[in-house]
Amino acid sequence: MSRSRAPIVTSDFYDWFATVPDEINAERLKLRRFMSEEWEPQANAYWEKAEFPREYLVSRMKDLDLLREKYTPEHAAHATISDGLLSMEFARVDPSLATFFGVHAGLCMGSIALCGSEEQKAEWLPPMRRWDIVGAFGLTEPDVGSGVARGLTTTCRREGDTWVLNGQKKWIGNSTWCDVVVIWARDEADQTVKGFIVRTSLPGYSAEMMQGKIAQRTVHNGLITLREVRVAEADRLQNARSFADTQRVLVTARCGTAWQGVGCAMGAYEYALRYAGERMQFGKPIASYQLVQNMLVKMLGNITAMIGLALRASELQDQLGPKDELSALAKQFCAAKCRETVALAREALGGNGILLEYHVARLFADAEAIYSYEGSNEINTMIVGRAITGHSAFV
Repeated sequence: MSRSRAPIVTSDFYDWFATVPDEINAERLKLRRFMSEEWEPQANAYWEKAEFPREYLVSRMKDLDLLREKYTPEHAAHATISDGLLSMEFARVDPSLATFFGVHAGLCMGSIALCGSEEQKAEWLPPMRRWDIVGAFGLTEPDVGSGVARGLTTTCRREGDTWVLNGQKKWIGNSTWCDVVVIWARDEADQTVKGFIVRTSLPGYSAEMMQGKIAQRTVHNGLITLREVRVAEADRLQNARSFADTQRVLVTARCGTAWQGVGCAMGAYEYALRYAGERMQFGKPIASYQLVQNMLVKMLGNITAMIGLALRASELQDQLGPKDELSALAKQFCAAKCRETVALAREALGGNGILLEYHVARLFADAEAIYSYEGSNEINTMIVGRAITGHSAFV
């Protein structure tokens, strides 16, 4: 049956967000307005140029004031849900900005909040909430990705009241321009993993922007080189004593990456749905054809399941604390379904699906980064597999 008025474009078909506290939805919608009205018109241009307008974006983050309660008792009750929905809204329009935000607010601030002393938290977290200081997170290395638990090659050695760091880190978002980077390194003396708040102004620190990315081109990833960088003992994360502490940060933040997958898929679906209603072929909109409707319904089904899984995983994390297998399943499922959904959206647009002007091409490419970071599909699969079988398939 034909309809004279098209339904409202929404990807929350089951009204999931009605179950979220009003104050969290208010923050989500505030960010949605900025992303849709202010950032979306310029997102493609920055992506194509691989340019990150850091002064403008940091200034707008200050204005939005999304971190004012981050890592405070007021934030704790719904922290994972709140952070996840913000990640979703960033990624719905531009996953690059979700990475920029998540690296600073989730991984860097999270390392200090979870592994820092009370003095370190008091020193660093307030200016980071205000965006007076912007951070990054340095774990992955040029030759060590998924194997960092056993294969970390960046080293640290103590000399009096300072630590000397040597090594390289790769794929580090924000690192070419930020103020501080949390660096994870292996102690030469006892082989334990330690964390350090490294000021990027220190002698021996350099970061080279990575070139040639086909995903999340707007956010700047860097290759960090540390040559005899001397870090004060006061800037060593006092409660980071092993890789298990590093893992606590990763597990806590992983739900946010699942929400990035949700957001990226939502954006692709919504762009495709609008396009299908406007694109005319053989005298009528392509939305009226069965094959196009089939693609749209598959996308919507994926997104509806993704929201439900990510929301429940976030609720459980807020109630029970981080559990590796719960966040791993959320990330594995949502990243895989995101990849499937953006491919369907690209297909629905036909040849126009590879043009930036329709936005889907950018999300199609950016989904590849979401699929790969914060634990690859295979690593997260094995984490969940270990939990449900009792057998570890890790080498």
